[in-house]
Amino acid sequence: MTADHPSPSSPAAAAVAPPARRRTAYGKETWKEISFLLLNLPTALVGFVYAVTSVVVGVALSVTVVGLPLLAAGLAGARGIGRSERARARGLLDVEVAEPSPLPRAGGALPWLWTRLKDPVAWRTQLYGLIRLPWGVVTFSVTLVSLVALWPVLPFIARGLAAADRGMVRGLLSPSDELERRIAELESDRGVVVDTAAADLRRIERDLHDGAQARLVALAMGLGLAKEKLHEDPDAAAAMVAEAHGEVKLALQELRDLARGIHPAVLTDRGLGAALSSLAGRCTVPATVTVDLDERPAEAIEGITYFTVSELLQNVSKHARARSASVEVWRAKDRLLLQVRDDGVGGARLDGGGTGLAGLAERLGAVDGVLVVESPEGGPTTVTAELPWRARRG
Repeated sequence: MTADHPSPSSPAAAAVAPPARRRTAYGKETWKEISFLLLNLPTALVGFVYAVTSVVVGVALSVTVVGLPLLAAGLAGARGIGRSERARARGLLDVEVAEPSPLPRAGGALPWLWTRLKDPVAWRTQLYGLIRLPWGVVTFSVTLVSLVALWPVLPFIARGLAAADRGMVRGLLSPSDELERRIAELESDRGVVVDTAAADLRRIERDLHDGAQARLVALAMGLGLAKEKLHEDPDAAAAMVAEAHGEVKLALQELRDLARGIHPAVLTDRGLGAALSSLAGRCTVPATVTVDLDERPAEAIEGITYFTVSELLQNVSKHARARSASVEVWRAKDRLLLQVRDDGVGGARLDGGGTGLAGLAERLGAVDGVLVVESPEGGPTTVTAELPWRARRG
């Protein structure tokens, strides 16, 4: 099963990919690489002197009170050198290297000291500074000689040396460790979660204001009028009370629907099987539900599963023009999987179409979930979602 977006190697991707631009021997890219190689020596000299001085002085004086603070300050400054080298590589070698996450703010001298001393980004930058000096001498000398004596092959020499530089920058100056990648993902996901929560709060506020609140205000006014007419016209007052009784029933139904939209009681009381069967019963297309779980997942995962199926079945009702649908939920090791199928017209896409699948994919991604859509024109449509499995406490 594949998503709607073609893989880079697929024929579909090749059909839409822009044609590769031919690189001339002495084009702009070559001159940028030559500039980078010629600058290697002065920048490597600065980095080497800084790395040796800061590390040697800090380690040598570590038996005194000032040694470790000096070493920590040197590591903090190494981050600045790494930032300038990443900028130089981006500007001259077109290497897109993400900036590492900033160090957390530490309250107090000891936490600040310990955070800097165990900073892997700074230590990798210091290592980069140490190994760059001999490499800088080689690249500067070879490039300078090639400019004078090896002019015809200079572009190829520059390209090979620059490729090695790109590898060093990516290997030592990029936030390549798993923790850095995870921090970047969580920072991105946090924004999605905050936006989704704000949108849900606005929806609840709007539903209360336009629905139950307005109905209750009208009910209070009707009861006030009935109270005034109670002695003058008992029959009219009785009719108004009967009308108010009907309004109370409608208001209660609206509040139940709103509560079900926040968290349905049947999900809390009876679990996913009963809750999803209730959703299938409200779907305009006949839908079957199969839930194969040995135990109930955590409340948060259970709620996300419920609302994911709810939105997918709403899409089936509104857009699919299907004759039947099915919902399956099961567990595979540490993942909870759900799949919604329909035999409708197909054409559902993650990148548009008004079905809300893109927003659903973002909300699932915020909790380490994945949404995959397979919906060729003419159908059928299969939507598969994966969520992390977390066991219910208690």
